[in-house]
Amino acid sequence: MNFISRRDWAFLALISLYSFIPAVFGLLRIPELLGGPPIIPPNPRAVIGPMPIALHILGSSVFCLAGALQFLPSLRRHRPALHRTLGRIVAAAGCVSALTGLWMTLSYTFPEALQGPLLYWTRVTLSLAMVALIAWAVFAIRSRQLAKHRAAMLRAYAIGQGASTQTALGLIAMALFDSEPLGFSRDILMVGAWVLNLMVAELLIHRVFATRTSSAVISSRS
Repeated sequence: MNFISRRDWAFLALISLYSFIPAVFGLLRIPELLGGPPIIPPNPRAVIGPMPIALHILGSSVFCLAGALQFLPSLRRHRPALHRTLGRIVAAAGCVSALTGLWMTLSYTFPEALQGPLLYWTRVTLSLAMVALIAWAVFAIRSRQLAKHRAAMLRAYAIGQGASTQTALGLIAMALFDSEPLGFSRDILMVGAWVLNLMVAELLIHRVFATRTSSAVISSRS
């Protein structure tokens, strides 16, 4: 993959590192879901209903790690066929991640300390929004609306990367207060992570994507 620029490799390494903790901890849960001994502290919900958790872990891991490749300009420029193939895989994985997240939210019983009404309804809303954004992105690319396609996928990716930001904010909170946030404080932290991701996504859409689109238009007219 020598066609990938150094800047793109740096971006890919950063995203992979950012996704590392939630992805690895999720994958370490798989043996427990398959009936083996738990490698990390057991999750009672995983024993009761392992299917949505297993699918969510796999879907989220593929969406976050393979999805990062889709934002590399060098991949789109030099390997458009690979970009399209990965796009189909990433879109499917994103829908699996969102729908299984919705499935778990609706079917599992969480203690109040781990999920209050704010977090519950945010999870429901963002799961549906993520599927809608991916569907819109597919429609947009089929209609040759590249800017709308990229914006929709970036917003969906920001939602899908919520666990990474939640992990980072959770570690910061534990370092500052020497305890894990619970109850309403945890709800605020979890929701705040998604808000932060979406704010960054909007900044990139209006600064980076808009600049690239304008440059492409100027080049085509030259």
